[in-house]
Amino acid sequence: MRNLSKKLLFIALLLSLTMFGQGRRHERSVLHEVSNKDIVTAVYPNAVKVEKLNDFWYKIIDDKARILGFALSSMPYCKEVKGYNDVTPVMVITDKKWKIQKVSLMSNRESPDWVRKLENCGFFNSWNGKTVMSAKNPNIDARTGATCTALAVIRNVNFLLENGSKNLPQ
Repeated sequence: MRNLSKKLLFIALLLSLTMFGQGRRHERSVLHEVSNKDIVTAVYPNAVKVEKLNDFWYKIIDDKARILGFALSSMPYCKEVKGYNDVTPVMVITDKKWKIQKVSLMSNRESPDWVRKLENCGFFNSWNGKTVMSAKNPNIDARTGATCTALAVIRNVNFLLENGSKNLPQ
């Protein structure tokens, strides 16, 4: 009888910890709006327009209708790719020679502190300077504590690079 009550107490404790953890995980799940325009103009300040070219690619245009570069967006394709709290859509900005200039999270529900840790360790810059056709997975710094978010971002970027390299605009 004593062993049974210890087992039940252990199970109850385990369940309460599990429920507490799950409740905490989503209680701070707040949408963090990220302006797509701000992502684009961080790389191309003269950009005034973004036009869809095909299923994956967008061209970034200045006020004289010149192409400055290109963009890929994982929305709406990667809705099943989730970080710690929810989906982690990304935008990849390239130059006209398909060299990656920026990888950025779009609007998301990830913790700003964890995203900032990834930014501070250079995670989002891991792809910069590589071409869409040759970019490889970056190393994940598990010490940031944002491994769930990092893995989701990598899955989104890999999806975009794979599909984007097969569908380059002419």
